Amino acid sequence: MKITIAKTLFAIATFSFITGCGHHIKDYDATQPKFELDTYFDGSVTAWGLVQDYTNKVTRRFCVEIEGSWQGNKGTLVETFYFNDGERSYRTWQLVKDGDNYQGTAEDVTGTAMGMTQGFAFQWQYHLQLAIDGTDYEFFLDDWMYQVDQSRVFNRTSMKKFGIEVAELTLFFDKQQPVRGCQ
Repeated sequence: MKITIAKTLFAIATFSFITGCGHHIKDYDATQPKFELDTYFDGSVTAWGLVQDYTNKVTRRFCVEIEGSWQGNKGTLVETFYFNDGERSYRTWQLVKDGDNYQGTAEDVTGTAMGMTQGFAFQWQYHLQLAIDGTDYEFFLDDWMYQVDQSRVFNRTSMKKFGIEVAELTLFFDKQQPVRGCQ
């Protein structure tokens, strides 16, 4: 009985240590360039990405054309996704900026997405509805963007179901002129 309790306490302590070791948006406070989401996503941006399943196997590749516009602290991002299997999908974000904080809604997002910029990083978290083989599923996305320079941003997203990572998305955004489209 004492061995079982000791093993349980060791497992809890190990889990607490591992989960406490993650990075936080505040870790990037002093980094440059300062990522201004409303400045970067104003106008045309193209992104290329891939989806990897829990085994790290690439399951999909895609390109995204994004058209952003801002009026004051309110923005709209219109996204068109072109997948390598021929699927095309769309998402329109309605965003509100409050200092370094952002909130957003979209047609396939449950509730409100919440995000924050610090230095060259942006963290964005939300629940996304996806139809897979005719069934709708909800996933939690933890989205991290890192601005490399005025034209380029890298993005890594952890997609989770029941707290377990089931996929990872990696994207590369480019707004260098002239913008290359997906077609």
